[in-house]
Amino acid sequence: MSAMTPSTFRARLARAGDFLRDHQLAIQRMQWAIVIVYVALLVLPALLPLPDRTASVFNNLSIVAQFAFWGIWWPFVLLSMPLFGRAWCGLFCPEGALTEWASRHGRGGAIPRWMRWGGWPFVAFALTTVYGQLVSVYQYPWAVAVVLGGSTVAAIIVGWLYGKDKRVWCKYLCPVSGVFNLLAKLSPWHYRVDAEAWRAPLRRTEAINCAPLLPLRTMQGAADCHMCGRCSDYRGAIAPSPRSPEAEIVDVAGGNAWQTVLIVFGLMGLAVGAFLWSASPWYVTLKQSIATWLVNHDVYWPLAENAPWFILTHYPQVNDSFSWLDGAVILLFIAATALVVGGAVLLGLWLADYALPAMRRPGMRGAAGERVRSRFDGVHNLAQGLIPAAGSGVFLGLSATTLTLLQHEGVAIGWANPVRFALLALALAWSLRFQWRLAGLRTSNAWRRATAVVLVALGLLPFVWSWVLFFILW
Repeated sequence: MSAMTPSTFRARLARAGDFLRDHQLAIQRMQWAIVIVYVALLVLPALLPLPDRTASVFNNLSIVAQFAFWGIWWPFVLLSMPLFGRAWCGLFCPEGALTEWASRHGRGGAIPRWMRWGGWPFVAFALTTVYGQLVSVYQYPWAVAVVLGGSTVAAIIVGWLYGKDKRVWCKYLCPVSGVFNLLAKLSPWHYRVDAEAWRAPLRRTEAINCAPLLPLRTMQGAADCHMCGRCSDYRGAIAPSPRSPEAEIVDVAGGNAWQTVLIVFGLMGLAVGAFLWSASPWYVTLKQSIATWLVNHDVYWPLAENAPWFILTHYPQVNDSFSWLDGAVILLFIAATALVVGGAVLLGLWLADYALPAMRRPGMRGAAGERVRSRFDGVHNLAQGLIPAAGSGVFLGLSATTLTLLQHEGVAIGWANPVRFALLALALAWSLRFQWRLAGLRTSNAWRRATAVVLVALGLLPFVWSWVLFFILW
């Protein structure tokens, strides 16, 4: 049996896109089935008593929901992005389906200028991550209902207010859209636009509803595309196509300031702090030191555990409540981690950029035609190469919850640490390979390229050490 040729493979992939295009009604029905399951997992556990220590995934709906959301759903949705692009967003996401449905039947208002601000992906991710830690979103059904359910309600409201049959929420405000955007750049698939075929005269073509509001004619890469298949074969010019997983970062993605902030201080800083604080003896030591000082100065209100559950964790029936001091030290720990780890990464990127020749910017040359260095363009470009490492860190943190839940069910997890560090090592190696390739776009000098890679690697040391602390020393 002969091997499949590249042209045959591309043809089959194109047919898969056409299949999605031709079965949109079936996809919508599947999405509504997912919505029903999603709402049930959000609402029903919140109506039940809190599970006791004997509760199991086999006998308690709250544990089932906990395992579904934090053991399976989020870790593997994250993993799906570099494997399949944002197919989750276009085919399965309940929030995406609900906001598009609301937009279809809503008032159809114009998208306000404030919503187009480029910082929302980072701000929404940061606020959701930090708030989730304060209310213990991984442990308690009411916290899940507020964090995930609140996001879903906001998605429906935004959908009803703005756009017509669009996913305005997904494009601008979704707390994980920025993360998905970054990871999808590693996808080996994308919807390729053939510019020549687009310009060719043809019969009239029905308009395509691109729900995430993409300019189809000039679409490049997979970062914003929801892989829904609606535009497959549009004008005979768009088709799902294979590509190198490195193509978008090296050839397309130049990066920008807010993406750099999300990568460096969001995924590699703030998220690390959110995973580390609960295991850290430093957190305990700091809290005890501050508590001692407060008692010695007759200041007792920060030690009170009287905050409502939707502000700080408050479940006295299971002896789990945060004091105001707990909340303040959690915020301090996460912020300090973001600054230390993210700051080291940013410094490494800045030094690497300084070690390389200036980036060439289209339309920006000096009087003699020399290259002109923009202040941070090179840093933003190099930051894109850290996406594999940044994504692996978030996956490792989320999968720690998966393994904890499995261990609670009696599953042996002695194999976990070797697998964890193998995945981390592969992601780091891939990120450093990206640095080598990105540096190669600016110089052919091997020493300068190697110097840039080493400087980035040195900046990553606190990030790596954080995971050594989390998985081994603590």
